Amino acid sequence: MSGHHYDEGHTLAGWTGFAIAGAGTSVAGVGMCLGSAAGIWLGLGVVGLSVLVTWGLHLAGWGKPPGVRPVAERGWRVRDRVARNGHPGCVGCRLAGRGRSARGSLVVSTSERSVAASETAPSESVG
Repeated sequence: MSGHHYDEGHTLAGWTGFAIAGAGTSVAGVGMCLGSAAGIWLGLGVVGLSVLVTWGLHLAGWGKPPGVRPVAERGWRVRDRVARNGHPGCVGCRLAGRGRSARGSLVVSTSERSVAASETAPSESVG
């Protein structure tokens, strides 16, 4: 893998989600071959579970941010250290309430405390 110059996101979250989704589609396929509606729905439920497991592992730091990672962090056993704060531009992090862009709030530092102002506050023109 050292000769590869791309990052396709081979992570613990990705492989685990793929394995669970593969099992789910297999169950749904067997259910279809047997004509069992319960088997089909069970398989589709397992596929839905794979989405939640993958998302949970991503939020726990076993996924990857959007884009290319540094070469030292491309191994699938490497934990993502910035996942706790959320990845900018990541839909999964935004759905969990993490990774809000800096445009969403303005932080003004004073000597005693920090005051956060929302983007909804009326803007004043300077100049």
